[in-house]
Amino acid sequence: MSIRTPADLVVAGGGVIGLAIAWKAAAAGMAVAVVDPTPGQGASWAAAGMLAPVGEAQFGEEALARLNLTAARAWPDFARDLEGATGRTVDYQASGTLLVAVDPSDREATDDVLGYRLALGLTARRLTSRECRDAEPLLAPGIRGGVELPEDHQVDNRRVVEALLDACRATTVSFVDDEVTEVTTDASGVTGVALRRGGRLDSPTVVLAAGCRSGQVGGVPDRLRPPVRPVKGLTVRLLAPGGAPRLARSVRGLMHGRSCYLVPRPDGTVVVGATVEEKGFDLSVQVGPVVDLLDDARRLVPALDEYELRETTTGLRPGSPDNAPIVGSTGLDGLLVATGHYRNGILLAPITADEVVRLLAAGRPSGRGSPAQATSHGARRTPEFAAFAAFGPERFDALANDRPPPARTGSAVGR
Repeated sequence: MSIRTPADLVVAGGGVIGLAIAWKAAAAGMAVAVVDPTPGQGASWAAAGMLAPVGEAQFGEEALARLNLTAARAWPDFARDLEGATGRTVDYQASGTLLVAVDPSDREATDDVLGYRLALGLTARRLTSRECRDAEPLLAPGIRGGVELPEDHQVDNRRVVEALLDACRATTVSFVDDEVTEVTTDASGVTGVALRRGGRLDSPTVVLAAGCRSGQVGGVPDRLRPPVRPVKGLTVRLLAPGGAPRLARSVRGLMHGRSCYLVPRPDGTVVVGATVEEKGFDLSVQVGPVVDLLDDARRLVPALDEYELRETTTGLRPGSPDNAPIVGSTGLDGLLVATGHYRNGILLAPITADEVVRLLAAGRPSGRGSPAQATSHGARRTPEFAAFAAFGPERFDALANDRPPPARTGSAVGR
């Protein structure tokens, strides 16, 4: 049965990116429908909530590092606004992160990391072994030194998605418990979406924010489908027993070239993550990765031996060919994409939402009009939005002929 009430905007996908877009778009006066059978779950729920513009900066990714820094600077206001709108806390903490090494070769790697970040103009400081343990007394005695990353913060990602759900429900956002299988179009552009359970939702504008499944949605010309893939990640949640010493701050460790991080929460839990596996859409939990992750965490912080194992969770990050987000208009009137955020979905959510709302408020290329005219602060052209110029979907046009056809089975919407 067709859904009769048209929406100004349909957001395909209800992860942190889709929810942030929906909230900001509704605040701009749009009638928004989010289509997702389990909003707030998937990769957004499995994440650790690290806001790591410095720790995640990689060689050759200078433009992405600048975008991530812009996003990190937007987070205090975003957290305050979200908490003010919902009365919920999202546990934003600007306590910094320690990057530590467990052997001499890892120490050389941390020195390389330090040099690269300083060359980018990022804040970082080399620490001796003693300075590392002074900053975090629970670190193992064998730590060989490290780097202080004061601009790498954290937030409770689960509290964020719960707050976004509340914020959306308090506005004009409606939720459709279904999956988008196809974007419908006519000669002038987008007309809405078709749903897996039957029927359609009419709308002149659709945002594909379906994470690693964004490229599987039908009705999108091959050259416009975002080239995203699932990258499996495992996180483990531990709980400190009563009276046990607790981590004071987030810790990243390098152990024989492998990376591990530990993110403490105010309630005594610690999120340990995260593996990176190219295993398609597999969400199963294998023993090997869990053991490896816990072994690495215990080498960093031996006190974890006394902690309780509470949860293992897998999620599918949306990876792109260059590990950077894909955000912008597609060239098909009324179709935008916001996906490919890979390891930075929580970090980039606020400015991704602002960029999408700015594009919506700027009007549609054909002149048919914006779903909501310039009522949003998102319409202002500010320096942070210029940072997205390098991350539009058009940069992958050369790959269009090599993309496989969209899959027609399984879930069409992921987070």
